[in-house]
Amino acid sequence: MSLETNPQAATSTVRQERKSPRRSGSKLSGSQLGSRALLYLALTSWAVITLIPLLWSIAASFTPADEIFKNLTPFTWNALFPPNPTLKAYEELLSNPTFVRSLGNTLFLCAATVIGGLLANSLAGFAFAAFEFPLKRFLMTLVMVSFMVPFEVIVIPLYGIVTTLGLTNSFQALILPTLANGAIIFMFRQFFLETPRDLLEAARIDGLSWFGIYTRIVIPLSMPVMVSAGLSLFLIQWQSFFWPLLVANRPEYQVVQLALANMNTLYVYRWDLQLAGSVFTIAFPVILLSFLQRYYIATVA
Repeated sequence: MSLETNPQAATSTVRQERKSPRRSGSKLSGSQLGSRALLYLALTSWAVITLIPLLWSIAASFTPADEIFKNLTPFTWNALFPPNPTLKAYEELLSNPTFVRSLGNTLFLCAATVIGGLLANSLAGFAFAAFEFPLKRFLMTLVMVSFMVPFEVIVIPLYGIVTTLGLTNSFQALILPTLANGAIIFMFRQFFLETPRDLLEAARIDGLSWFGIYTRIVIPLSMPVMVSAGLSLFLIQWQSFFWPLLVANRPEYQVVQLALANMNTLYVYRWDLQLAGSVFTIAFPVILLSFLQRYYIATVA
C-alpha cells in the first residue's frame, strides 16, 4: 500500500523525518557541559591576556607622555582607560614632514608592489596551470622551495645584484625584489587549476587568444585569490624594515617603519610617538582586511 492511499502511514513517516534530526544530535551530559564551559573560559581568558598588550598600546597612544607608565606598576584600569586622553602624539606625528613623506613613500611602494606583483604572479600561476612545457615540474618545485627560504639567506646576493645594477637608493630597489613571490604564484596556480578546462578550450575554439582568456575569463573569476594575494603583497611591503634600511637609507626614500625608528635618539626615546605611530601603522592593514575579509575567507575556505 502506498503512502498516497494511506494517510496514517504518510503522517507517521513525516513525524519520523521531523524527529530524525533530534535523534542525530545527542544531548550533552553534565560532565560534557562542564568541560565545554571550562574550555570556553580558558580560551576567553587566553584571548584577553593576548589582547591586553595591544589594548594598552592603543590606550597609551592617547595618554600624555609623562603618564604612560604611571598606572602599570601597580596595574590599574587607568592604564587601559586613560583619565586624561589627548591627541597630542598623533598631532605631532602627522605634523612631522619626515613621517608624512615616509608614509606617502610607503603607500606608493605598496600600490606599485600590489599592481606589479598581481600581474607577474598571476601570469606565472596561469602558465603553470594552463600549459605544458619542458621542466614544468622542476620549475614548480623551485617556486615552492623559494618561499621556504628565509629572506635573510638571499639578502647578501640580492644586495650585490642591486648594487651592480646601480639601483641603490631608488624606488626600483624597493619594488623589484618584492614583485615575484613563490607562495603567491603557488596560490594562483592552485586556484587556476580549478577552472574547468572545457571552458578554456571553448574560448580557444571561439578564437580567443590565451591572453584574452587570461584577461576576460580567468581574472574575473579569480577575484577572491586576487584580494588575498594583494593583501599579502601589501603587508610584505608595509612591514618592510631591514631591506629598505639596507638599500635605500636616504631620507627621500625612507619608509614609515624606518621613520618611526629614526624618531628616537641615543638619549631620548619618545614612547608617545612610538605608540601612536605603531597604532597608526596597524590601522591601515586592519581597515583593508575589514573591507576585504569576505574575499580573503573565500580563498582560504
